[in-house]
Amino acid sequence: MDDRHLIEVPQSSTELLKGRFLHAFRDTVRLPDGSLTVREYVKHPGAVMIIPLLGEGADLRVVLERQYRYPVRQVMIEFPAGKLDPGEDILACAQRELQEETGYRAAEWARAGVLHPVISYSTEFIEVWFARGLTLGERQLDEGEFLDVYSATPAELLQQCRDGRVTDAKTLTGMLWLQNVLSGAWTLDWRPAPAA
Repeated sequence: MDDRHLIEVPQSSTELLKGRFLHAFRDTVRLPDGSLTVREYVKHPGAVMIIPLLGEGADLRVVLERQYRYPVRQVMIEFPAGKLDPGEDILACAQRELQEETGYRAAEWARAGVLHPVISYSTEFIEVWFARGLTLGERQLDEGEFLDVYSATPAELLQQCRDGRVTDAKTLTGMLWLQNVLSGAWTLDWRPAPAA
């Protein structure tokens, strides 16, 4: 498909902010009709989200977190997730985040796909991984990180999504993947966890 009639071409870029986490820019772009406009956006290093499966069959549960998110000033229900460190392998990041935040290690991993949570103003992408064969160990939360870990059945999580208790975009997307994997509509390629 030819997308040339949709493409915006950058003309100039100005750095607005370089913080510890956020890196914001204002670019002037040429629109497909030849006119100029401004686009502001945040560069993001990327992240991972893990859908950890506890048990199987009728006993299946998923591991979730409750964490206060300052920008929206509320405690959110989320799948475990975290940002990539510079040069970090994506699966290694998923393994690290699962262990640090929940204490779980997984025997098997499967990549589901990628999502772009805020395409209107950020370069952020989130790699979605499933994990199973979980064993519980010690959590290693980052300094200043506080969260509760709990588990729910897929039906319970779906109800929390339906009634508005889950509004986090990545977790809602994770529920879509989970439903389709559990129904057999989407398949996963499970692989043993790489040696640490």
